[in-house]
Order: sequence, then C-alpha cells, then structure tokens
Amino acid sequence: MNILDRIVADKRKEVDLKKELIPISQLENTSLFNRETLSLAKALRNSTTGIIAEHKRRSPSKAVINQDLNVYDVAKGYEDAGVCGMSVLTDGKYFGGSLDDLLLARAAVKMPLLRKEFIIDEYQIYEAKANGADVILLIASVLTKSEIKIFSELAKSLQLDVLLEVHNTAELQKSIMPSLDMLGVNNRNLKTFEVSLETSKVLSKAIPDDFVKVSESGISNIGAIRELKSYGYKGFLIGENFMKTDDPGKSATEFIKSLT
Repeated sequence: MNILDRIVADKRKEVDLKKELIPISQLENTSLFNRETLSLAKALRNSTTGIIAEHKRRSPSKAVINQDLNVYDVAKGYEDAGVCGMSVLTDGKYFGGSLDDLLLARAAVKMPLLRKEFIIDEYQIYEAKANGADVILLIASVLTKSEIKIFSELAKSLQLDVLLEVHNTAELQKSIMPSLDMLGVNNRNLKTFEVSLETSKVLSKAIPDDFVKVSESGISNIGAIRELKSYGYKGFLIGENFMKTDDPGKSATEFIKSLT
C-alpha cells in the first residue's frame, strides 16, 4: 500500500467510529451549521493575488513542519496578511490536525475556510459544515465519479463551495461536473510525494473556464505564481512555505507584498 491508500484505509475506520458516536442529526443542531457561508471561489475570482494559506503541522513527506504555533494566531496572521482564504488540515494521524483547529480558526477570522481532509463519506461534509467550514476538498484519486457527484451536490445543498483536486488528465476527465466550483491541480504526486509545477501547466488547458483554477503544492516563490497566472490560475494553495517559519502571518504578508 502507498501512503494515500494507507491514509484512506485509516480514514474509513475513523469515520465509521465517529458516525456511531455523533449522529448527523446532532451535527445539524450545532450553532455553526446554520451560519451563512463565504465563497472562496468568489474571493479568488475577485483577487489579484489568489493566495490560500494553509495551517499544517506535519505531513507524511516532511514529518514535523511546525508544532509550536496556535492555529488561532496563525489564522489571524493570515487574515491580516490579506489572503483569500485559509486551508485547515483536520487529519490527525498523518498531518497532526483536528476539527478543533477548524473551530479555532473559525472563531478567529471572517474569511473563507477550507476543510482540508480526505473525504470518503457524506458524514464528513456535514461535519465540515458543523465545524465552521465554507469549502470542502474532494480528491479525485480516492473517489469514483459517482461519489464526486453525490458529495459535491450534497456540499452545494449545504451552501459549501467545492474544490476538486486532480493529479492527471484521467482524474480531470472523470470529474468535471456542474456541482464543482474550483478545480485544483495538485503538483505533488500523492503516491510518491514528489512535486512538479509542470502538472499544473499541462492540465490547465483541459480545465474549462467555468471553474476557478487552483494550483496546489510546491509553490514557494513569486516567480512560480506569475508563471502559473499566465496559464489561467486564480488560486494558489501555499502551506509549508509559510508554516515552516516562526510567524506564518508575517511570512504571508511579505509574500503578498512582493506579489503586488
């Protein structure tokens, strides 16, 4: 089994247990479930920089990135920097995140929040909404076309934006449907964890203009963003580049200043 297969297998066990502990009806009764959501797709369309900043403590490829920072402070720093939205990793075993991180970020900021998670069950979409998310991530490589349709349509019915992540042409072709808002190209191969911006460049031509194009992973300098913009990308997900510093908010501020 590669890393992705292991993560998904563990996620299925985790979600099965959660469903026994907290029913969907309980999630629907939380105070955040009925809040008005914010559109990340709209924010990206109206932005000149398109930065989605990520909170990530560790990853399977990099081990520890930053365990010392409070997610509330990171979120405030990112919002002050002027990012379009924030991605919050909620996987515990492999990335050191949790739904508490999403709740803390929601308490800290007004901007759109993406729940970055390996979604394999409708339950996780209700969970995202109940914990203050505005956007969910769907990963094409771990879902069937039917699952992508069901999950994205459920998200839309809950007023959540949908970012669909692909790694190659086959994943993109099976995934394009009206219930998506953003198509993200992950430059990291989730099986080997190697990174190449060529993935975003090659796939850009195949993404219809109806969708906001987002490039994810391996973006660490202004030059990469300027180059990707010429391929039609409006969003740029940046995590490790900010999180590996002592002050991600300050790092994001400097990055955005040099972009404009």
